[in-house]
Order: sequence, then structure tokens, then C-alpha cells
Amino acid sequence: MQHYDLLVIGSGPSGQRAAVQAAKLDKRVGIVERKVDIGGVSVHTGTIPSKTMRETVLNLTGWRERGFYGRSYRVKQHIEASDLHERLQITLNHEVEVMQHQLLRNGVEVIGGAAEFVDPHRIRVTTRDGSSTEYSADHFVIAVGTRPHRPEGIPFDGERVMDSDDILEVERLPRSMAVVGGGVIGIEYATIFSALDINITVIEARDQLLSFVDTEIMQEFQHHMRQRGIIVRTDEQVEEVDRSRADKVVVKLASGRRVCVDAVLFCAGRQGATDSLALENAGLAADKRGRLAVNEHFQTDASHIYAVGDVVGFPALASTSMEQGRRAARHALTDEVPRALDNFPLGIYAVPEISMIGRTEAELKAAGIPFESGVAHFRETARGQILGLHEGMLKMLFDLEKHTLLGVHIEGEGATELIHIGQAVMELGGTLEYFIESVFNYPTLAEAYKVAALDAWNRLIR
Repeated sequence: MQHYDLLVIGSGPSGQRAAVQAAKLDKRVGIVERKVDIGGVSVHTGTIPSKTMRETVLNLTGWRERGFYGRSYRVKQHIEASDLHERLQITLNHEVEVMQHQLLRNGVEVIGGAAEFVDPHRIRVTTRDGSSTEYSADHFVIAVGTRPHRPEGIPFDGERVMDSDDILEVERLPRSMAVVGGGVIGIEYATIFSALDINITVIEARDQLLSFVDTEIMQEFQHHMRQRGIIVRTDEQVEEVDRSRADKVVVKLASGRRVCVDAVLFCAGRQGATDSLALENAGLAADKRGRLAVNEHFQTDASHIYAVGDVVGFPALASTSMEQGRRAARHALTDEVPRALDNFPLGIYAVPEISMIGRTEAELKAAGIPFESGVAHFRETARGQILGLHEGMLKMLFDLEKHTLLGVHIEGEGATELIHIGQAVMELGGTLEYFIESVFNYPTLAEAYKVAALDAWNRLIR
């Protein structure tokens, strides 16, 4: 039986980063992947495909130029599903190649097959041909990710009623679509397909979309959604999806409303892919959504078994998953106790993007922390005018007395890139004065930081 210092189950961002980190500590590392290609959900059905699709849509539609040439402007007049698939495949092939090379040059052994625990220190890996081999390890990292949750009673067929995996294989673009679920994935796909001039209706069971986002930012974002004709139905429960008609799918809501569309996309959360791991043999159990509970070091109830990435729940981001994997490996194999992973940016790749770090206005009010805000609209900057931006804003929140930066919230072009300036300043304890006294390249969207800081400065009592 082959023995490893660390065995990783799953080759997504968190698993790969855990394996590479362990290899850099001169440990014997193996990574088990049940799919033909490595990369996990992130590469094949999640982060990379959805963001590639987004970029393809924005390029082919000429979305970024419509501020100058109008809503009817298009780079390609007739966009087909095959146009989206072509670029997607090129990107995925490249990502898999890069990952394979990274694991190879770091000496990580890739084991193909489906893993299940035999006991707390052994797993059995079964290959596609049915043969199986047992492996043992001092430590394990479970990084199996998630799959779309499929509510019971919904007639999924992969063509007219789809989940977020199916949408990547769609053969014909619909003229109208209902997106069930107003979370991050639902909003991303709703706005991406809206950019293709597909009529979109978003159905959300809660009373608001993306409730964790700053209220002012979400008001601005939803205003842009309405301007584009996206219909939002909040506080609405789906009772039935009827696809008996040959030409349409009818979504029946508890309120009595009917939504008649060409296709339905369900984004009803994610389910941890732990059901095949025989967790009980390792003394572990997942919750009803297949997720594992961990402590601040990402240890499960079995201290030598770690879990990282989407399978542990919030924040379920590729960025944080990578860091979780790295920290889990270091905690398992060294005496290091990494500091808590508290302050990290969130990125929502909708059209337009949303990104944030730190606290929202609502959180500061609830905590009784006096603050002042500053806002800059991208159209106020020269770069915004050059790009033809009619939307987009950057908002900063400062401590009223110390002037330290407490939060940054951005909606608009490049938000997920711009957020890192605010992140660096927050991590280093910077203040409002930093933005006022610093020089930013001109013309840039980053200049909005200075505009927002001056806006806050003008309201301070000095």
C-alpha cells in the first residue's frame, strides 16, 4: 500500500493549492480526481466557464461600446450558442494544461479514480474500469467541491429546464428565460444572457437580491437591471414548472402568477459532492446539503482530515478556496498557525461587476460605529467618459474619528480589479488622507478612489 504525507481528494482550486503547498514543504503528496481532466468544478462547470462566457458575450455583442453607439450596436449580428462554446473550449483546454504542468513540476502524484474512505487513515480509489487500489496517509484534505442543487419535482431535461451545469452545454439560445434564484450565480447568468438581448425574468424566494451587498450599491445595480428590461420577482415561490407545451415552459408561482418563457435556469444553491466518500468510515458526517463543518484551521471532527473550498460553505469563492487549501496544508504539515482568513474581497461577475471588501453601511449602523461615506460615479472620471460609461460607482466608508477605511463597495466596469486598491489600504491601516494626498494615473477608473475620498472629506466636520 502506498503511503503519503498528505492525500488530497479533489483537484479544484483548493485541492490543487493544498497539494502544491505540501509539495513545496518536501512532503509526499497525492491528489485524487475522479474526472478525466483535473481542475474540478471551478475549471469545468463553475468559475472559469461562466467568466469566459461573460467575456465572450461582452465582446461579441459589443456591450462595452453601446455607451457610444446605442443599444442596437453589435460586433456580431447573429450570435449562436456555438460562438460561446468555441472560446470556452479554448480557455478550458489551456487551464487544464497549466494545472497539469504545475502539479507535474511540483512532484504531485495524480491518482485517477473515485475515492472513498476505508477507515480514518485509508482510502480506496476505484478507476473507470472497476479496478481499485488502497492508499494511506497521515493527513487528508477533502476538496471535492459542489454540484447544483436540484429541487424535487422540477422536470430538468438539460435543454428547456436547466441547472447551472446544463447552461454551459445549451445548443440553442432562447429568446426568453426565467432564472430561478437571485443569488450570485443566478444574477451573474441573468445579466450575462440579458446582454445577449434575451428577455430575462428573475424569480427569488427572498424579499431582496444579494442581501449581503451594500444597499446603495444594490439599488444602483437593480436600477440598471430595470433599464435593460430585466424583470425581478421577489418574495415569490415556484410551485410548479410545466413543460408540457411544445413551444414554451410555464413557471407557476405560489402567488398565482405565471411566467411563460422559452427556457428556465435553476440556480437554487449548491450541494456538497460528499455522498460517495463513505465519510462514516472516517467518523465524519455531512449536513443535509452535503457540506462539512470545520474549525478555523479547516479541520473536521477528525483532526487529521481537513476540508476546504465550496464543500465547507461560505464564502465558496475560488479565491478564498485557494487560500483555504494552502492554509490547511501548512497547518497539517508544519507548526505554523495561520492568522484567521477574515478580510477578503467578494467579486460578483455580473454585468456590470460588483465587488466589495469590509463592512457595509447596515453593518456599521448595527455595530454602532460612527462613519462617513464618499461616493464617486465612473461617469465623473475622464476614463469613464473615454470608455462611454453611463453606469458604475465606487463607495468608501470611513471611521468618523480615526478616518480609517472600513469598507469599499464598487459596481461597474472593472470592479473586481479595482477592489484590490481598497483591500491593500485596509490591510495596511490606511486612512482617508491617503487617497486625498496620493497621485493616481490619469485618466484611470482608479481615480474614482480620490473622487470618493474628497466627497467624504467635504462632509466631515473639521
